[in-house]
Amino acid sequence: MSEPHIARRSPYGIAVEAGKDYWWCRCGRSQSQPFCDGSHKGSEFTPLLFHAQRSEILYFCGCKHTGTPPLCDGSHQRL
Repeated sequence: MSEPHIARRSPYGIAVEAGKDYWWCRCGRSQSQPFCDGSHKGSEFTPLLFHAQRSEILYFCGCKHTGTPPLCDGSHQRL
């Protein structure tokens, strides 16, 4: 598998709403970061579905190298 594009080297703080679905971009090429806009089409990447269990602020990975997708685990500090 090829490496994803690094969208940015910090997380995106996003207020999610309980019960809603969010599609996290895995390829790093979406113009709607951190979420998918279909830019992966034609590549080996597919978006990851995240279902919010409660309303809260979460930190979605921006570097696309997290070990805990879709949330940031600090991997951007090692890139």
